[in-house]
Amino acid sequence: AEAKVVLQISDPNPFKQTLVLNVANNLVKHYGPDRVAIEIVAFGPGLRLLFAENANTDRIQSLVGNGVKFSACANTTANMGKKLGHPPKLNKNAVTVSAGVVRILDLQKQGYSLIKP
Repeated sequence: AEAKVVLQISDPNPFKQTLVLNVANNLVKHYGPDRVAIEIVAFGPGLRLLFAENANTDRIQSLVGNGVKFSACANTTANMGKKLGHPPKLNKNAVTVSAGVVRILDLQKQGYSLIKP
């Protein structure tokens, strides 16, 4: 890939969720899906973006079709599960990673640029 970008979403604000998806979409439009590697990592309150019932499910599906990856923090999922009384149901496109912050660090070591819209 010509560009490698990891987008962080750790904010529960629906505006920020929309913004992170817009940034991913703009990157795909600019570079083309074959020339950019994008991963959106959700942790903390930002995990709500990857809840199965999130209003952005169709946009997430569209981005996945263009090669965008979505990672969900297992630590956050477990902690939210304790508060909810059951684990939150996540978007089918979300891949669970042990820790969102660790995933971001690992991607940065692989040459990804971190952007937090």
